Amino acid sequence: MTAPHLPKVAGIDPAVPAPAHTAAPLPGIPTPPAAPGAMIQDKLAGWVSDLTTLHELTERLTRTGTLDDALQELLRAGAALVGARRGMAVLEPADGLGPTTTIGLGLAHADLGTIETVPRSATSYGRILEGLGEGPPPDARPAQGATAEGPVAVPDLFADEALDPRHREVAARLGYAASYAVPLATESAGKLGAAVWLYDEPAEPAEGRRHLVGLYGQYASQHLARLLELERGRARMATIAEELLPSRLPRVSGIQLAARHRTGPKGGGDWYDALPLPEGALGMAVGSVSGAGASALAAMGRLRASLRAYAVMEGEDPVAVLSDLELLLRLTEPARSATALFAYAEPAGAPHAGGQGRKVTLAGAGHTPPLIVGERRTEYVETSLSAPLGMLACWEAPSVEITPEPGETVLLYTDGLLRRTGESMDRAFARLHAAAATVPAADRADPGAIADHVLRTLLPDDSGDEDVVMLAVRFE
Repeated sequence: MTAPHLPKVAGIDPAVPAPAHTAAPLPGIPTPPAAPGAMIQDKLAGWVSDLTTLHELTERLTRTGTLDDALQELLRAGAALVGARRGMAVLEPADGLGPTTTIGLGLAHADLGTIETVPRSATSYGRILEGLGEGPPPDARPAQGATAEGPVAVPDLFADEALDPRHREVAARLGYAASYAVPLATESAGKLGAAVWLYDEPAEPAEGRRHLVGLYGQYASQHLARLLELERGRARMATIAEELLPSRLPRVSGIQLAARHRTGPKGGGDWYDALPLPEGALGMAVGSVSGAGASALAAMGRLRASLRAYAVMEGEDPVAVLSDLELLLRLTEPARSATALFAYAEPAGAPHAGGQGRKVTLAGAGHTPPLIVGERRTEYVETSLSAPLGMLACWEAPSVEITPEPGETVLLYTDGLLRRTGESMDRAFARLHAAAATVPAADRADPGAIADHVLRTLLPDDSGDEDVVMLAVRFE
């Protein structure tokens, strides 16, 4: 029987197969070195693997949208790169404008507090925070090949007699024996903070791993700098919006008020208002101005101030109030549109049909309908269809009247509440109705608790770009 022949490929004879066994090498004869090409291929394969890993980790980091999420992802990725199990990241921008925070990986809040009892100058991450160019502390040394501004490795916390006694005590209590810290900084933003990973046993990352975590730290610093600017911008917008909204809600006999406002990252023009009117009446309004940013906030402030003036003069006629607002918006800001809803609650004891509760007259301009929440009903108010302010040459739509029973709450809100759900409007309206219908009986006497329950149920993660405004009015 003849052995089968291997097929030819592209006209080339196949290689001769290796023998089934080879003789053992003779003693004293060195093994021939590997071919240079094989060494190059191994190095290339290692580089490709490292680049692939780095790409995957940075992709995951890019998908984070908040500082806390980014720091958590940074700690997880860094722990995988340096071979550690626990760590902590401290965000402490050098410009002093904040925000500041400390995030732990595998460390409880109490553990972080225990670590912070160690004098900062005695820790590698603390030395980085105090000054990148001042070098490592006496009980730590820079990682091999790193500069004074680079990472700091402490491969054995208990082998150095110069170690701070408090540091030794905390390390023994929490069960870590080595650390590796890297700075978080960019050229434009400066020092942002530091990250440190903790080893259960004396250890130090290999040179290749130090290089990888250094590259990852540089990218993470850039990402953190962008999120930091976004967070600061969001905080500024929220501060401006809060200044433009009522600092306190009025006290009116027989009515309880509560308001909730969540500003989107870009700062929108959603607003609310409640103002006492002559003879014990109450005016209530919610609205939204098109656009985002500082210009939308400024327009919102002007529109709210104008509505207050019109409400004082003719608040008992909501249609007239919104008609005046439409004319003002069309003349002063023709390129902008807005939605608004204004409601007039008559004075307590005013005569009206039925003699029960307060009569409320309301009109809306392209706005979402209010929701009545009570023990015996949870239903939307049927308002007439109308265009937003600024969309027609002359706005006017009929008003509607409702009579909330004692103990019922009327929820006024902006459409940002519905859009934040990420679902179709029909589905969002259904979810809002279901959230209001499930308010616990113990919370129905508190309009603030009702608003909080609806927001928690409808927006559990509080994410989204839209402004959210809710004004809860409970009638006693």
